[in-house]
Amino acid sequence: VSGADISEFERHRSGGSAADYDQQNARAFLALATLRKPLIALIHGFCVGGGCALSLTADLRYAADDAVFAIPAARLGLGYHTAGLEMLVNTVGYAAAKEIFFTARRLSAAEALRMGLVNQVVPKAELDTFVQQTAEEIAGNAPLTVRSAKLILGELTKEPGRRNQTAITESIHACYASTDYAEGVRAFLEKRRPAFKGR
Repeated sequence: VSGADISEFERHRSGGSAADYDQQNARAFLALATLRKPLIALIHGFCVGGGCALSLTADLRYAADDAVFAIPAARLGLGYHTAGLEMLVNTVGYAAAKEIFFTARRLSAAEALRMGLVNQVVPKAELDTFVQQTAEEIAGNAPLTVRSAKLILGELTKEPGRRNQTAITESIHACYASTDYAEGVRAFLEKRRPAFKGR
């Protein structure tokens, strides 16, 4: 994804329409970022601007070795909202976020990996299979445990006073109260793969 169509900026991202555009994007990104299941971004080729921002809503990002990343807002004079920068900082840290944002330069897949923008770089021809296998591996784990971990990790990106401790505690208790917990323990003791049901 090369990002937004810059030729439409004068019509869709100026004056009052800019706020509408930003709100629509914010709603879409929030919907993806708050999915209860893990979200994986599989990245081939250009991952620039809005495409890079979209990839930041994912829990895991796997890139082909030919992928290119950039957030060129500084070359366009765009104001970037706090939520977008917060996702970038939560992913790569302040120092790398500043480098990505201030320079607005294109990053190779290797640079993106070094900065923590992606979890892993895979040869282009192998990426789709690798991501499919990773998704299947995740799907074979206890759904309530994965959901709880996603919730808690999301809460840990917030200031301590803003964390939803009730939701954290409830998610942990739901794991222990589940039939999946009993199945996981039995399967371990019986040296077999567990058959999780998500309840």
